[in-house]
Amino acid sequence: MPNLPDVVLWSIPAFVLLTVVEIVTVRLHPDEEQAGYETKDAATSLTMGIGSLGFDFLWKIPIVAVYTLAYELTPLRVPVLWWTVPLVLLAQDFFYYWSHRGHHVIRILWACHVVHHSSRRFNLTTALRQPWTSLTSWPFYLPLILAGVHPAVLAFCSSVNLVYQFGIHTERIGRLPRPVEFLLNTPSHHRVHHASQGGYLDRNFGGILIVWDRLFGSFAAETVRPVYGLTKNIETYNPLRVATHEYAAIARDVRAATTWHERAGRVLRGPGWSPDPPAAPASATAAPAPEATR
Repeated sequence: MPNLPDVVLWSIPAFVLLTVVEIVTVRLHPDEEQAGYETKDAATSLTMGIGSLGFDFLWKIPIVAVYTLAYELTPLRVPVLWWTVPLVLLAQDFFYYWSHRGHHVIRILWACHVVHHSSRRFNLTTALRQPWTSLTSWPFYLPLILAGVHPAVLAFCSSVNLVYQFGIHTERIGRLPRPVEFLLNTPSHHRVHHASQGGYLDRNFGGILIVWDRLFGSFAAETVRPVYGLTKNIETYNPLRVATHEYAAIARDVRAATTWHERAGRVLRGPGWSPDPPAAPASATAAPAPEATR
């Protein structure tokens, strides 16, 4: 097994230090146009992050088993060398883009990922607001395992991606130089991703690189100040409800559905999907379509 460092564990002191620095700068130099910090919100984000560590440990047991089996079955092998690991990181970032995009456009996956978007603040503690049901991402990375990437190398690259994204959850950094903004995911790009305005929804899915969004038509530049949160926000700081509220909403919609087509759509279509209303008589005025919520 490759002997690679646990970058998340080694980064925890930096996470704490940077968060304290951000809190101090917000207190000393507040910006009325920025969302800033709110104690209950930050506490909920921290609780979600701590809880995700325990749940992730449980979910990793079956995932590691599947990845190990797939790795043993494939005849391919990617050696762990100084130049192959950056290439695997590039590939992992590519598949992260599609995993992230999938978790926005398929409702049962969104039920997991919505946790990360449930805060109406945008600061470094928001990066810690992680789901407790993260069993939904592993199929997106299975091609890497089948291509001969060792599961430990994939785990290392995923951790590097996660650590990088911690630093882009901030309003205290404006636009960076144009070459950086063109190539990398930055705080400006990620503010767009967390915004709830219609023109910003489902944009900027990249992890480390923003070029995937530019290539696949999901990029949006930050123009107007983002409004963070969901299109229909949840009025709770209860971690259990934050973790499960969309699953409960899916269950309610499935119970209320009248056809199997609608039941499947409530689970597998987009978060704002609803079936077309019955056709109105020609003499009647058509009712407006229901508003999508995210």
